[in-house]
Amino acid sequence: MSASGDEQNTECPLCMEPLELDDLNFFPCTCGYQICRFCWHRIRTDENGLCPACRKQYPEDPADFKPLTHEELQKIKSEKRQKDLQRKQKISDNRKHLGNVRVVQKNLVFVVGLSQRLAEPEVLKRNEYFGKFGKIHKVVINHSTSYAGSQGPSASAYVTYCRVEDSLRAIQAVNNIHVDGRTLKASLGTTKYCSHFLKGQQCPKGDCMYLHEIGDDAASFTKEEMQQGKHQEYEKKLHEQLFNSIRKQAMSPTLGTPEPPNGSGGNGAVRHGRDSESSTASSNNGCVVANGEVAKSGRGKSQNKKDGGTNKNSSKRTANSGEEQKDRKSVV
Repeated sequence: MSASGDEQNTECPLCMEPLELDDLNFFPCTCGYQICRFCWHRIRTDENGLCPACRKQYPEDPADFKPLTHEELQKIKSEKRQKDLQRKQKISDNRKHLGNVRVVQKNLVFVVGLSQRLAEPEVLKRNEYFGKFGKIHKVVINHSTSYAGSQGPSASAYVTYCRVEDSLRAIQAVNNIHVDGRTLKASLGTTKYCSHFLKGQQCPKGDCMYLHEIGDDAASFTKEEMQQGKHQEYEKKLHEQLFNSIRKQAMSPTLGTPEPPNGSGGNGAVRHGRDSESSTASSNNGCVVANGEVAKSGRGKSQNKKDGGTNKNSSKRTANSGEEQKDRKSVV
């Protein structure tokens, strides 16, 4: 009844904990149902003492238990280490191509051309600079002049926003502006994969800025694709999506406010408070709807038939009253 090789149960079916090496050959019941020694002891001392599988009473001594010898323990440990190495090697081989990939971070702004006056995290976080576009999670300054170009020594910075739309708005506002005699260039930043992640290892750095999980495939580009400007095309699409979203919100009516009727002239496109319940005038019977109250001109018509010519004056008064209500609402 002993298990070996790939047929070993790696977890106890009761507590779901990995079986210790000494439990691999532990079968307390004659039916062959394997559990760990801890659960076996708990069932016998604190519960009914019955096997969870066949419901037979557990014997005083395990039905089948042969402790592993020292040589068997060493062999099992060696096989386990070998399997771990093979698993890590397989992961490393599968991720090897990611070493040449950069992933665009939608909430990360990369800006170059900063003067030394601005090259401070707390300065860039101020509301008069990048802080006015949204909540900033982190700012990292790079004092290297490799991105300076022909405009003299300058620094670059990575500004991480909490929201994607804030980073895009910051890029639209900052890119190509002149500050301290320098032209700022802003775009979405890219990040590479952590070397420990590529090797299938646990990263020891708690504040590692590189990627530790597979990024969005649409935002991933090889170095060759970046040289072709593929990442810039991707960023352009994000800006277009943001622009369309803002335009759609601006054109859509306020939530809960009905669209102005035909012939209203559009004077009440944006209403607040009580005015959201807009008044409408019917071209068929001259009904006036004001905050849900209807002046029933139909009743006036039926009354006209009964009262003869006198109903003309009442209909005029009704029309005048409707016009006065319109005038009062337009003033409001």
